[in-house]
Amino acid sequence: MRTPTALTIAGSDSGGGAGIQADLKTFQELRAFGMSAITAVTAQNTLGVSGIYPLPAEAVRAQIAAIGDDMGADALKTGMLFGADIIEGVAEEIRRLRWTRVVVDPVMIAKGGAALLQEQAVQALKKHLLPLALVVTPNVPEAETLTGTKIGGMVARREAARRLAEHGARYVVLKGGHDDSLEGRSVDLLFDGKDFLEFEGVRVSTRHTHGTGCTFAAALTAELAKGSDVPRAVEVAKAFIQAAIEQSLEIGRGHGPTNHWAYGDRRRAAR
Repeated sequence: MRTPTALTIAGSDSGGGAGIQADLKTFQELRAFGMSAITAVTAQNTLGVSGIYPLPAEAVRAQIAAIGDDMGADALKTGMLFGADIIEGVAEEIRRLRWTRVVVDPVMIAKGGAALLQEQAVQALKKHLLPLALVVTPNVPEAETLTGTKIGGMVARREAARRLAEHGARYVVLKGGHDDSLEGRSVDLLFDGKDFLEFEGVRVSTRHTHGTGCTFAAALTAELAKGSDVPRAVEVAKAFIQAAIEQSLEIGRGHGPTNHWAYGDRRRAAR
């Protein structure tokens, strides 16, 4: 049986809760072989980001090329890309390697408030990367930045999803973690260019949510690598992050990480 492979193109989180660390943990839990191309090294913990050290764009491209020219990737996700030059280089490699199962997580702001994407890079992301995306997975603040509109409530979220799809992504998942208009619930909205699907979970009151966006997108990517269609991949990703948030690890004095092995524990217990 062929082993599914998943690639993360993202920044390193020294605290282990987000970035490539979260992605690789998620890939492993969902039984996809994980690979990485590091875009930047960050110094951070649960209290915040104290330093960001981006790699040269050519170093990022070389990592992607090394993987693509030998091992290949059944699916990939992008996370923290930081600058326009890195975004353009990543897009060029994706096109060269003809990768199509591409998940774009438009990481912009860290949980503690630090900017992880330069302002001038937003336009590069819309121009160069969104047209290559099978799925784009913004939260509400990221969708507001990408669309230039204020989003409040489900009607506005549906309109924002339509606007994001106009940039070329075949599917849009507008996550509901920042939308508190639905009391007690967190609803992720999937748009396929025509129809909407809603994926609902219980809203958990906790500060330990560092890396939720990375983890959700990584779970989606792992499922795509294994051959799932997009709705099924979103369903698994929603269940994975729900378990990861509910079964908190209580690590750190700030925004702690989610529990990347909770989903596996829950499935094993069910059996």
